[in-house]
Amino acid sequence: MKRVYLDHIAATPVDPQVVEAMMPFLRDKFGNPQSLHSAGQEALEAIEEARARVGELIGALSEEIFFTSSGSEANNFALKGLALAKRDKGNHVVGSAVEHQSVLSSGRSLEKIGFSSTLVPVDGHGLVDPEDVKKAIKKETVLVSVMLANSEVGTIEPVAEIARLCREAGVPVHTDAVAAVGNMPVDVNELGVDSLSLAGDQFYGPKGSAALFIRKGTRILPLIDGGIQEGGRRAGTENVAGIVGLGKAAEIAASRLPERMVRMRQLRDRLIDALPRLVDYILLTGHREKRLPHHASFCVRFIEGEAMLLNLDMKGVAASSGSACTSRALKASHVLLAMGVDHALAQGSLVFSLIDGTAEEDIDYLLDVFPPIIERLRQMSPLYTKFMEENKK
Repeated sequence: MKRVYLDHIAATPVDPQVVEAMMPFLRDKFGNPQSLHSAGQEALEAIEEARARVGELIGALSEEIFFTSSGSEANNFALKGLALAKRDKGNHVVGSAVEHQSVLSSGRSLEKIGFSSTLVPVDGHGLVDPEDVKKAIKKETVLVSVMLANSEVGTIEPVAEIARLCREAGVPVHTDAVAAVGNMPVDVNELGVDSLSLAGDQFYGPKGSAALFIRKGTRILPLIDGGIQEGGRRAGTENVAGIVGLGKAAEIAASRLPERMVRMRQLRDRLIDALPRLVDYILLTGHREKRLPHHASFCVRFIEGEAMLLNLDMKGVAASSGSACTSRALKASHVLLAMGVDHALAQGSLVFSLIDGTAEEDIDYLLDVFPPIIERLRQMSPLYTKFMEENKK
């Protein structure tokens, strides 16, 4: 059976060059970067080289890059560390209704210790209106956090404009760019943000490798105490191999991004155009143009996402969904609900995410097996049967 992997928003394969760069630090070069002997200094030099490469990918100084274990940790570090560092100035944070749970949960944690928060709405495409952010800012606001791109619907947010309005108000801005970095051009200076999260597993680096950009001069409190690593901002022995892998992945992404984007957009657009022609009652989610180049997402009416994923998997196709069962939650996707998608339709979400190695034949295969799956599942759906009977009248 043919295997087609289209769930790269969850994780990408590790580039062979990345594996090669990491291997010495998993075998012979095992020194602790904080040790003063040559083995330790060799590891420290490798970390600093990776730091420079990650900085180059997003237009940052190397000293503005701080390594973490995941994008979620980076988001927690930013939200809590930046807000608490300015607690003497105020106790209010602003986010969008479609943020990743690591941002939303960090906001709720801050509320438990005396902060308040405001979530600005999005339109039907998942876009934040910068003016809504401006209206949400008040004198107590110490941080605004709006993601750069949404992993569930692919929409790219107007972060640069939001950051400009926040600068005028004197409020720092964080952006969760985990889904964006390595998949589209990202420059922290063009965006004008004060902090930015990224993760290596989104652009062919190893899992467990991520970073937080913190603009020079920005005050932040550590999330993990106990040591001098990362300039005293994140304690704990460094994951040298993971950091080296992240640095190599960043180097490769910087050189290959233009060709990657062209290839992925072609395949993405083919999916976006073809599926609605082949399947009735299917809705593209997210913005048609302002979206990640490797991302196509839909809601399929009358069917739950879990059923589609299981049937696709039986045909060798791996995809993802924002449905309740897939997310292991007891409710529909907060992103889709915030966009105004009704609860029943939101349960039928489906996300296909590509890499530059995705082939035309992979898309051909998906377009071949997907319509029969939907037809079979709808024949078992009481909602579909009721809908068809009502529309005969």
